[in-house]
Amino acid sequence: MASAYTPQTALIIIDMLNDFVLEGAPLEVPAARGIVQHLVSAVSTAKAAGARVVYVCDAHAPDDEEFRNWPRHCVKGTLGAQVVAALRDQHDVLVEKTRYSGFFRTRLDEVLQGLGTKTVVLGGILTDICIYFTAADAYMRDYQIAVLKEGVAALSEEDHQWALRQMERLFRAALL
Repeated sequence: MASAYTPQTALIIIDMLNDFVLEGAPLEVPAARGIVQHLVSAVSTAKAAGARVVYVCDAHAPDDEEFRNWPRHCVKGTLGAQVVAALRDQHDVLVEKTRYSGFFRTRLDEVLQGLGTKTVVLGGILTDICIYFTAADAYMRDYQIAVLKEGVAALSEEDHQWALRQMERLFRAALL
């Protein structure tokens, strides 16, 4: 994996937050607990190679419209909206989001441009939702894309595999 990272790479970790990862959380993704150590290693490898680490995290208002479709989760200022303990404070930049894509109405593109980023490496959850839509928007902005296939998770293996295939085919994402 070391060759995937350069100073022009940003490792983007998406939604590794208590309200998704912890057992019994409002939007628990059980498979997320299985990728934490892979992401911890990826962060270490990326930093050693001079890449930047960007966390993109749900941060909702108490009355966010997303709660029409999903249970209330990741409300700003709550324990549920915090990055899981194993990954906490390991980022260079944190970008808050309120929708599936890390780029939608956020400062992510501005941050990446400011860092001189050419390639994004994606990890976190959900493979078929937030990872997928962030990859799509990265592709539309002409970033090279890679996905940590052991560092992303979905609610089902079928959804996970579908999203990996689609990102590889549609966005020319490298699966690391």
